[in-house]
Amino acid sequence: MENKRLWYIVQTYSGFENSVKENLSRRIETMQMENLIFQVMIPEELKTEKKADGSTKEKMVKMFPGYVFLEMIVTDDSWFVVRNTPGVTGFLGSSGGGTKPIPLLAEEINPILKKCGLLQVQKLNAQIGQSVKVASGALIGRVGTIESINDEKGTVKILVDMFGRKTPIELDFAEIEII
Repeated sequence: MENKRLWYIVQTYSGFENSVKENLSRRIETMQMENLIFQVMIPEELKTEKKADGSTKEKMVKMFPGYVFLEMIVTDDSWFVVRNTPGVTGFLGSSGGGTKPIPLLAEEINPILKKCGLLQVQKLNAQIGQSVKVASGALIGRVGTIESINDEKGTVKILVDMFGRKTPIELDFAEIEII
């Protein structure tokens, strides 16, 4: 069995995310699961709405209604505690019948964590025009030049020579190596 801290998604009834989060937090504490279940999160973002009178109003909006995210180590005990929490309808990626859920990949959860402010975006120590090498993905090993850097999103746009012409590609900082 794998003992890694990974992110999983729990399905709930839409509108019951906060009560499920409270129930999970209480159960984690009372059943002494702090060493297996680390974070319970409902991803939210700040949206600005324009009212009919022309004024604006900011409010927090759930990014994924009906879902709660968990950072945990899946064991039989931790899985049982989460699965049997009131309001939880199941794990996303689990076919039921006692099968263990499938964790989120880093490239799936990292943008969500960045948007929620739980993951710090690293600064890229490079400049526009500098050569870089693609370190992962379908274009691994290709060399390109930096066209633009977005520190906020943690992405870089590079120009890679494909089929005799320069093609722009947007990658995360972690997906490139500076030459």
